Amino acid sequence: MATKKFMIGVVPVGDTPVFVAKATAAHISGYLNLPTEILPALDTPSFAYDEKRLQYNAGIIIKTYEALEFGCEKVVALLDIDLFIPLFTHVFGEAKLGGKCALASIFRLKMERDGSCPAPSLVYERAAKVALHELGHLFKLRHCEDNRCLMHFSGDLEQLDRTPIYFCRYCNRFFKDALVDNSDSSFNS
Repeated sequence: MATKKFMIGVVPVGDTPVFVAKATAAHISGYLNLPTEILPALDTPSFAYDEKRLQYNAGIIIKTYEALEFGCEKVVALLDIDLFIPLFTHVFGEAKLGGKCALASIFRLKMERDGSCPAPSLVYERAAKVALHELGHLFKLRHCEDNRCLMHFSGDLEQLDRTPIYFCRYCNRFFKDALVDNSDSSFNS
């Protein structure tokens, strides 16, 4: 059987601007040195809308997207909808540890606490941080206690803005090991 080329897919969903997907793909490629591909856009996942919360259930979206065939080993879906998981009032992103598909939402990233809009470059940076963090979970990285690490949990925009766009040395080593393990088991079939 032929060897499958390793690729990270970035898919815009619903009204997410394609430029956000391009900027995120560039960050994945540049910071993690991973080949990326922008995939065809998907429709807004109305099937995951929770009328009581007026938000979209991230777990339902991930479960649905994990069943899709994207042609890439790992996929980051970029959305412009308000996501939640039952434990939290909202999340910027979500991923299943070791899974195939992660979510990153720009919905709350494009508004400041005072209701003003940040510069587009800050929205792109925030989206990239969330996407890279969630991609780390796909490669089995857990939350890091070092607040100078991209894998540190960010529950609000202030924490996210303080978070650097790189892994600490321990998470970086773990990521590189996980990448080798993943490519050995997944791409040499």
